[in-house]
Amino acid sequence: MDDVTAVADATPRRMFVLADGTNISLTFALVSSLFLLWGFCNGMIDVMDKHFQRELHLSLAQSAWVQFAHYLGYFLMALPAGWLATRLGYKGGIIVGLLMVAVGGFWFIPATKIAAFWAFLVGVCVIAAGLTFLETIANPYTTVLGDPDYAAARINLAQSCNGVGWILGPIAGATFFYGKDASGHSTGAATLWIPYAAVAVVVLVLAAIFLFAYVPDVKTRDDYHQDAAADGARESIWTHPHFVMAVLAQFLYVAAQAGIFSFFINYMTSQVPPLPESWTSGALAGWFARAATGALQLTDQGAARLASLGFVCFLVGRFTGAAILRRFKAHRVLALYGAANVLACGLVVLKLGWPSVACVFLSYFFMSIMFPTIFALGIHGLGARAKQASAFIVMAIMGGAILPKVMGAVGDRYDMSRAFLVPLCCFAFVTFYGYAWPRLSGTSRTRPAAAGSHS
Repeated sequence: MDDVTAVADATPRRMFVLADGTNISLTFALVSSLFLLWGFCNGMIDVMDKHFQRELHLSLAQSAWVQFAHYLGYFLMALPAGWLATRLGYKGGIIVGLLMVAVGGFWFIPATKIAAFWAFLVGVCVIAAGLTFLETIANPYTTVLGDPDYAAARINLAQSCNGVGWILGPIAGATFFYGKDASGHSTGAATLWIPYAAVAVVVLVLAAIFLFAYVPDVKTRDDYHQDAAADGARESIWTHPHFVMAVLAQFLYVAAQAGIFSFFINYMTSQVPPLPESWTSGALAGWFARAATGALQLTDQGAARLASLGFVCFLVGRFTGAAILRRFKAHRVLALYGAANVLACGLVVLKLGWPSVACVFLSYFFMSIMFPTIFALGIHGLGARAKQASAFIVMAIMGGAILPKVMGAVGDRYDMSRAFLVPLCCFAFVTFYGYAWPRLSGTSRTRPAAAGSHS
């Protein structure tokens, strides 16, 4: 494979141009399709919890095993994915990841016949293992496909495709997990496999495309001069505070994201104020039902469809964030968005009615740039070791397996509004990381290479 090092250039036209002048736009677009794929899979996961709560009579904390299985796949496969990426290159690692996703998707066909909770969890875990390869490789790869000064802007642009997947995932989940037959009985248990089998077919096609596509093995810039050092003289990546703290920040961010996404339906079906009677007519009538008290409330299917509106906010945040990060320092934008989410979660906890409901959607907007920006800041200047570093940052996604169980336990004991105290604390640390990044990285550059910071 080609071995090219991207170098900085002050002009925006080099956002997708390598050091040798090669325009890499088509490669970037192809890699960005992977972001849509895992956004779609994650979007379905986040509306699956309520399905199992209803079908298997699980508590909030018990249904969080879905999130645990999903993020366990990331934890188990992150280091192997980083190791293989180093040896197989970007193209080989991506193809392996796509094949694993296909295996997990097809597993849902027999899992539906088995009809046991563990069988579905196995499928979720295998798909997540495949997605781990894609995220471990695709995230750092987008940061090197052009001018290093636009790394954070580029990864946020690619992650905008992820936002499209997040929108489509809940729609598919609502259709196949919460569907009903003519007599009003749930059909979710029988049709849950359909979207996953479709994903399996799509990723097999993608694997074939990547096999013949131009995917050069591009290196990130070595700002800490470790690539030139003798093996024995190289410092561990753990000696770089900006990387270490990025792992912790990513752990807590994904924990907050997974908790909010997975319990969105629970919040909307239990904490939304009484709805107007006029909403019972028209195109949205099927979204609502009468509670035992006679009050009008959202149904599980209605709330699942409404989740797509949250992901529209997420997508808008991604697109606008990519533009903002071309003008302002990445760490400052991260800190500002983190502080905004601390405030939004605080207002949800206070149970202020419709303003609190609006703050749930605002949290989606302000979460939008966090994962890719933390990622770009964390691998700043690590040279060829960025692949190894990215594996640990992806492993930090395990936070999504642990903290939602805490959030679910708080929701079981109190209510879903009070449960937002958990993501509030997580966002507080992300805010700290953003403000502290210049000191942690030790950079005095106005526009740090891998952070995509801009004055």
